[in-house]
Amino acid sequence: MTSSPAPTGSQLASRFGLSDRIFAGRAARRLAGTIEQGLEEVEAAIAAELGSADPLVDAMSRYLYEAGGKRVRPMLVMLTAQLGDGFTPAVRDVAVALELMHLGSLYHDDVMDGADRRRGVPAAHRVWDNSTAILAGDLLLARASRVMGRHGDAAVDLQTETFERLVMGQVHETVGPSEGDDPIEFYIRVLADKTGSLIAAAAQAGAFFAGADDAFREPLKQYGEKVGVAFQLADDVIDLSANAEDTGKVPGTDLRAGVVTMPYLLLQASDSAEDRDLLRRIDEGVERIRGGEDPAILDGAIAELRDHSATARTNELALSWTNEAVEALSAMPRGTVREALTRFARQLADRSS
Repeated sequence: MTSSPAPTGSQLASRFGLSDRIFAGRAARRLAGTIEQGLEEVEAAIAAELGSADPLVDAMSRYLYEAGGKRVRPMLVMLTAQLGDGFTPAVRDVAVALELMHLGSLYHDDVMDGADRRRGVPAAHRVWDNSTAILAGDLLLARASRVMGRHGDAAVDLQTETFERLVMGQVHETVGPSEGDDPIEFYIRVLADKTGSLIAAAAQAGAFFAGADDAFREPLKQYGEKVGVAFQLADDVIDLSANAEDTGKVPGTDLRAGVVTMPYLLLQASDSAEDRDLLRRIDEGVERIRGGEDPAILDGAIAELRDHSATARTNELALSWTNEAVEALSAMPRGTVREALTRFARQLADRSS
């Protein structure tokens, strides 16, 4: 009698957006099978937590969950849990709670940014309204707290610290830098809070709640935060991509909406007359779009910024933060988990290459 083969990296890629490059080799494929099984249980647990007797609340809370997503944070929880006892009930619950936190933050982010779409569907506030979308996000965050609360003070502390950083990141992004702040350093801090904090929580939580060596926690936290910054910097490059089929967005979606990105900030820091002219044309175009003009008026300027050294520099920064994330793993034991974490970080950076 032969056992069924473990799910391959390709199966993970098709379901969760992962890649063969993360789980390459026989031992890594066995690890992939373990993570796949855990993620299936996490998916079922998330669906159960999103259930409600109220049809409207049910539809609101499940909206972005059912739109898809790569489940990056639960995957990291599952992966680092292999450094300890593996997939335990506490590991499952923490993975569920962190994904619920992430989903809740997306509802809020889309309202704050005035986004039109998320995960290929209209943003929740476009389907209902701003107040309803905010309440849906609040509901998801409340349910995340309920799940985390099952596992004592350490779980609650992790969640509250992470949630505080998410909020602070959004506050700083909303009000902008103060006089004397370096805009580029300020932007990196926002990315670390808004994206890095939750990925850092996931990376350290799997190991911690699986009973792994406490010495792993800080390196994994540093790894996750740096991966989060690299991820967002790569997204800033992808936002300018001319290939909408690959990105799922119109080129320059963020820029047209007046959302600050690293290429824009690097352009802003330049003293070149040509760069100042391009910056002026972008700013004027954003104001005209806000006044109701066709967003296509920025097509030319976006194409220029796409090929500009500021965008190439942003890509270099993404790679630099990725390298720092990988370096943070040097304190970790060698093996399939460390190798998969390294490959995961590299793949995030490669998205913009």
